[in-house]
Amino acid sequence: MSSPSPSTAPAADPAPAVHRALAAEVAAARARGVAIPRVLDVGGGSGAWAVALARLDCAVTVVDSSPDALAALHRRAREAGVHERVTPVQGDVDALADVVAPGGADVVLGHGLLEVVDDAERALAALAAATAPGGAVSLLVAGRNAAVLGRVLAGRLGEARAVLTDPQGRGGPDDPLRRRLDAAGLRELVRRVGLVTETLQGDGVLEGWVPGAVCDGGPAAVRSLAELESLAAATPALLEVAVRLHALARRPSGT
Repeated sequence: MSSPSPSTAPAADPAPAVHRALAAEVAAARARGVAIPRVLDVGGGSGAWAVALARLDCAVTVVDSSPDALAALHRRAREAGVHERVTPVQGDVDALADVVAPGGADVVLGHGLLEVVDDAERALAALAAATAPGGAVSLLVAGRNAAVLGRVLAGRLGEARAVLTDPQGRGGPDDPLRRRLDAAGLRELVRRVGLVTETLQGDGVLEGWVPGAVCDGGPAAVRSLAELESLAAATPALLEVAVRLHALARRPSGT
């Protein structure tokens, strides 16, 4: 029986390695003397990341073009008791400077953003400009190699070839994503906008490939998979087949 594709496999705990990296970045900001870290979540939708960071006593601004998503964010934040720390703003990355102050955030999130915008470099440059010197940009992007393997396992060989050979990692004209990246491509994109990659890890390195029956084995199996996923996230050879790639990139202090 073949393994499920990354898009259908269950996850024991969503993005634990990413959560740890962001929590460490918030702690580092406090160590630099920032009492209430300022977080900007661009394209943050209904606020899964925003609420988690607000629970860490951050002041979070979520910029999204969808009024419905921002309404869902407000409800989620209120239910979590953190609505006073979350500010929704309607807008998009193409006009980010119109709705947020340049250099005004200690941590900027662009999760699931670069694969859907028209110009990834321009969007990332906008995120960098919104980041305070010494602050960090967190990027979570769709992985090209996982998409190739997932399509091979599903028997969609033509799409697999397209994702592998297309410059943007697309599976064809009907592909809902504008691009997918591998580790080298993500590092290069970060470099071109003047940021420095400090962390590059996988999200969904192994969880996306295991049969669903593994997670049906109970809490012990879920814990074992989570521990293994944590080890695999930072393994270079394995992160290349992660469903998503996570980069934490620093804006140099002197810029």
